Amino acid sequence: MRFSKWHALGNSYLVVERDEAGELGPERVRRLCDGDTGIGSDGVLEVVQRSGAHAEIVIWNPDGSVAEMSGNGTRIAARWLALDTGSDEVTIVTAGRETVATMLAGLDASMDVGEVTVGIPEALDTGERVELVTAFVGNPHAVIRMDAPTREDLLRLGPMVETHERFPARTNVQLVGVAGPHDIEVLVWERGAGETRSSGSSSVAAAAVAVARGWCESPVTVHLPGGALVVALAGDRATLTGPAELICTGETSL
Repeated sequence: MRFSKWHALGNSYLVVERDEAGELGPERVRRLCDGDTGIGSDGVLEVVQRSGAHAEIVIWNPDGSVAEMSGNGTRIAARWLALDTGSDEVTIVTAGRETVATMLAGLDASMDVGEVTVGIPEALDTGERVELVTAFVGNPHAVIRMDAPTREDLLRLGPMVETHERFPARTNVQLVGVAGPHDIEVLVWERGAGETRSSGSSSVAAAAVAVARGWCESPVTVHLPGGALVVALAGDRATLTGPAELICTGETSL
């Protein structure tokens, strides 16, 4: 099976095509993502079908679960397809959600992520009171504002909020510190993956909540441990811009 390995600000994915690899399953995905007995990555992008500059993908988390949406994963899939077809504009479909991506200079791509839904503030009891705002970007998010979120905060709150009964299908969690009128600092706990250096859909969710709650104005630069992404909002629609880089290509018998 041939694969290519990519990363988006340190968030890595393997890209494989079903026609060649055969249908993936949870056990096989977990093995591929394992850094000791497999290749190692934060997930797998399974290209289910493609036609020209249009492709449908399944996004696998490293624990073998399936994600409805990934901003970084979709951007990686878009740059993979653009590189393969020579097209500057491609369309990626994930769980029925269509995203159009335009290749920019260097490693950057800009994606029309589509509609973002922001909820109202609410409080959870996780053993400590947690105030959050939900957002939906094709996948669920819980945004928590803090003055200066730390990694210790993330490791404590992330798993508790992800698996809280309020979210029966689990949720992604973002700890957000407001750094300026157009800047936020975000730590991400990703559903099915845990702590991650970068997340595209989490960046969109955090920026959308920040604008909706009046913390920031669009466009919003989202500063993550892996680097920065830019989110522009127009009404309830979002555009995400950031890099995606090819690491290597190879073959595996897994």
